[in-house]
Amino acid sequence: MPALALLAGGLATRLRPHTLKVPKALINVAGEPFIAYQLRLLRRERVSRVVLCLGYLGEQIEAFVGDGRQFGVAVGYCYDGPKSLGTGGALRNALSQLGPEFLVMYGDSWLDTAFAPIVAAFYNSGKPALMAVFRNGGRWDVSNVWYENGVIQCHDKVERLPQMQHIDWGLSVVQASLLARQPADTAFDLAQFYAELSRRGQLAGYEVTTRFYEIGSPTGLRETDELLRKGL
Repeated sequence: MPALALLAGGLATRLRPHTLKVPKALINVAGEPFIAYQLRLLRRERVSRVVLCLGYLGEQIEAFVGDGRQFGVAVGYCYDGPKSLGTGGALRNALSQLGPEFLVMYGDSWLDTAFAPIVAAFYNSGKPALMAVFRNGGRWDVSNVWYENGVIQCHDKVERLPQMQHIDWGLSVVQASLLARQPADTAFDLAQFYAELSRRGQLAGYEVTTRFYEIGSPTGLRETDELLRKGL
């Protein structure tokens, strides 16, 4: 299983005042900091190496997670520095700690599914990147993916098309060489990067049938807390 980059450097403004002094990854969900659940899920899915891309209050996350041994994974760290690099720039900054291809997951996502078929689909696609998608139909958020025949025909968070019935599920696989072409220490958004790949026909897709959960909004936090409490 490739290494995984976990993007956890955002300001989490939608969750304030809860995140004024505590980073989103450490918000209490079902009795524990959320990142503890994420790391145990990654161990279950045989991810052995995780790189945490951190920014806002990232030192608190590192103090809690440490080397990851308590969660059964090896954890490394990459910090934005004096300025925010955005989701894309944070990944570009972490390439030296990741392999030739790697998984990408957001620090506020709960993605309870088997990862191995997603990784296998990436290798079989012959494309340099793959995005897991879910047929959302505008239910839990605005659908932003036109997915057809195993390929992302269009992914765009600005321009909405009637063919967009799916949504970015929150897990991707990317070849490091794609991001290495971007200038270092330069801020850019991962969504824009994926949108450009889709326009060039370079973004494969894998349809997941389990809905996503997240803690990035008050409603999402409440739903995820309820879900994880049921699983205890």
